Amino acid sequence: MAIQMPYTVAIRVADAVDEARSRVEAALRAEGFGVLTEIDIAATLRAKLGIEQSPYLILGACNPTLAHRALAVDPSIGAFLPCNVVLRADDTKSGAPGGTIVEAIDPLIALGVADGLEIHDIAIEAHERLLRAIVSLATDEETRR
Repeated sequence: MAIQMPYTVAIRVADAVDEARSRVEAALRAEGFGVLTEIDIAATLRAKLGIEQSPYLILGACNPTLAHRALAVDPSIGAFLPCNVVLRADDTKSGAPGGTIVEAIDPLIALGVADGLEIHDIAIEAHERLLRAIVSLATDEETRR
């Protein structure tokens, strides 16, 4: 089940990061989001610093309709776009081998700095859509844990 963290919504899936990615992108698409950007943190740290890191991807997800509405209210909101969705190898000692933590920035937190009811309403809708996408990744096996 999804977990609300202080500034993200997260879930652990049994798949490795590479395998989880296609499921995450499909879940985002089902909620009207597309992936605009990708940052491979592990590859960047390896190339720039020679540091080996577990798989760690940041996907920049955007729902064009919500983004357009928000930008029409306040063009400076673009500084908060897109919504980051992180896929990182679960290196914790959870007892389950492998796995991926999938977490998305909570738009209610990110856009909470903006004034106005219109932006707040857009943030609520984005939060609900991202939460549904994250929750949809849970399989029956993962839900029972």
